[in-house]
Amino acid sequence: MKIAILGLLLATFATPVLASGSHAGGHGEMAVGEPGDKSKVTQTIRVSMKETPDGKMIFTPNNFKVRKGQTIRFTIKNEGELDHEFVLDQEAKVMEHKAVMEKFPDMEHDDPNAIRLKPGKSGDIVWKFTNDGVFKIACLVPGHYDAGMHGDVTVANK
Repeated sequence: MKIAILGLLLATFATPVLASGSHAGGHGEMAVGEPGDKSKVTQTIRVSMKETPDGKMIFTPNNFKVRKGQTIRFTIKNEGELDHEFVLDQEAKVMEHKAVMEKFPDMEHDDPNAIRLKPGKSGDIVWKFTNDGVFKIACLVPGHYDAGMHGDVTVANK
């Protein structure tokens, strides 16, 4: 009986720790759109992520215009010396995620709208923009957003 109670207590206290260490999918429908079909990509946008000598952290380019309904392949390369992320979402969601990342900087991600890359590495996000509006791209590694690593994606009907 004592072993069962001890096991239950350990399971109860371990769950929040495990939950805080991962950030897997589960977003459902997102205002910014949905994962795209690679066979329907109509445009590739190449994005670099890096630090500058004056301490800024940047995406190049950091502002994009796309059409509603368009499927884009973002080909992202980390040209810096630190790990960086590319997260695509509504500004409010980006800021919520930023606050969580500041509390749990080693959080792992498994989201179709985000990628974390080590220095020198590249990766792709294929995204279909289903709604118009202005959305954010951001690096949410603690301190990087505040050092300038963010931008806008404007989605319009034309």
